[in-house]
Amino acid sequence: MGETVSEQAGRGAGQDTKWDAGRETWRATGPQGGAEPGAAPSERQKARAAKRALVKSLVFELALPLGGFYLLHGLGLSQWAALLISGLLLVPWLVLGMVRSRRVEALPAFTLLMVAVGALMSMVSGSPRVLLVRDSWVFGALGLWVLGTLATRRPFMLTAARSVVAAKIGEAGAAEWVGRWDHDAVFRRHLRLLTAVWGLGFAVDAGIRVALACTLPVDLVPLVNTLQWLAVLGGLFGFHYWYVSRHGLKV
Repeated sequence: MGETVSEQAGRGAGQDTKWDAGRETWRATGPQGGAEPGAAPSERQKARAAKRALVKSLVFELALPLGGFYLLHGLGLSQWAALLISGLLLVPWLVLGMVRSRRVEALPAFTLLMVAVGALMSMVSGSPRVLLVRDSWVFGALGLWVLGTLATRRPFMLTAARSVVAAKIGEAGAAEWVGRWDHDAVFRRHLRLLTAVWGLGFAVDAGIRVALACTLPVDLVPLVNTLQWLAVLGGLFGFHYWYVSRHGLKV
């Protein structure tokens, strides 16, 4: 259960690399619920794969755009041009991920659309702040979608956790785990609370991004946004892991 958020983002909203790294890391390090001793090498392989995925995610999704902006701006490009070009550095990475999965994923496709829309709007307005606000659209939409699942019979955390549970204890165990939703009110309350926390976390993050983009000096916003994202994601994962451990939700 400790792995739920990354799994849903990959399967339900699109297989974004950030979530792949989180999913594989939690799978590799989480309790394996009765795994055979012979499975240890496989778990070590998962841990190595998770580290590689995490490093690639940090490089291509955080370090490359951030470093690209400051490098290009330092070479004399305007703030607008440096932001536009550094944002486009993410495009090949997103496209490659969809090519490898052999299907169009919702979240990467939405991110690509936001990159294009932000670039076009900034060309019309000539304002680099339009480009800085672009990321908030992605996180805002994700947060609203997660919160919206609270009104359904299958909230975010329930569908997020199923495939992870199945990977640990098999399809029969996963079906039994999901079946708790129909008769266990405490189980339902825990999953709804976790869903609400993640949805609110993404929505608040989007609002903060807009405020920072509109108030801070343009040169400072990319760095602050990156540090803010790491802090928010770390806080959400930390709370999630603590909560599922405290309430016995791990499998």
